[in-house]
Order: sequence, then C-alpha cells, then structure tokens
Amino acid sequence: MSSRVLLAPDDGSLGPLLRMADDRLAADAGYGRHAHADVDVVAVLLTGSLRHAWGREAVLGPGDVAVLRAGRGLEHDEVAGAGGAHVVQTYLRAAAPGAQPAHDVLLRPTGWVDLGRADARLWLGPAGAGVPDGLRVVVRGDDVLVGVEPVEGDLVLVWQLDAARPAWASED
Repeated sequence: MSSRVLLAPDDGSLGPLLRMADDRLAADAGYGRHAHADVDVVAVLLTGSLRHAWGREAVLGPGDVAVLRAGRGLEHDEVAGAGGAHVVQTYLRAAAPGAQPAHDVLLRPTGWVDLGRADARLWLGPAGAGVPDGLRVVVRGDDVLVGVEPVEGDLVLVWQLDAARPAWASED
C-alpha cells in the first residue's frame, strides 16, 4: 500500500478537513484492521474495487463514494479487489461526535454528494463550465492534483468547507 498525503492542515484553516490522501492498494491488499473515533471518512474510489469490512461489508466500484461516520468508535478494514484500488480518502472532524457509527455507499454520484453535514460539501464531475468554486482536487490520468485548473478529460472533486476556525483549533 502507498499513501501520499495531499493535505493535512493541523490548524483548522480548512474547517473540518483534517487530512486528504491519495491511496493505492495492491491486489487483495488492505489497510489492516484499525480503529477510528469521532471522524468522518469520505472515500472516492477512482479505479479498481474496495471491500469495506465493517457492518454490511459493502464493495465499492470505480466512481463510488463511501462515507464512514466513526462516531463513538469502530474497528474496520478496507481490502482491494483482484485489480487493486486507487482511492482518495478525506478525513473530516466528526459532524456528530460520539454518535452511533454508520457507513453509507453512494453508487457513482455526480454533482453534489449529500454528506449529511452543514460544514462540508463534496461535488464530483467532469471538468467543464459547471465545476463549482472550492478546494479542487483534479484526477488527471493516474495523478491526483490539488488546486490546479482542470482540463477536458479530468475528473474533478470540489470541497466546499466552512472555513471558520473551529473551536478545537489553536489560536497560534
């Protein structure tokens, strides 16, 4: 498994966004069983397949979006299928700390994705005139780029984040 951190603001400057990573898993490889608490993880599968080993054990395909709300805590794993997996994972401070854990899979959404929270919105779609403003993550071929202008043929993820400094952020 390889993981390239795209963003990791530790000062609250991107509101609820804690970390964004470009992850690549080899065939049948996983992250290993691990715990999360009070974090929401939004995974956008770019290529391959990914089985989420918790709850109903959903299998994601290219273009699917998984939203894991860890709430009061859970242990899980994600395992790539026979062709491996390429996924962009975004970690957000939990919208509902201490809540019951939940996992939703949205099949190949386009446009605005309902994350069930007021402080973060995700938009997915092709490059073009309809791409909204926000933090742009551009998928160009096998590359994942942050903050570049999309061109024809790119997949674009746009995050609109409440940039007000959260109460947990340091004042430094």
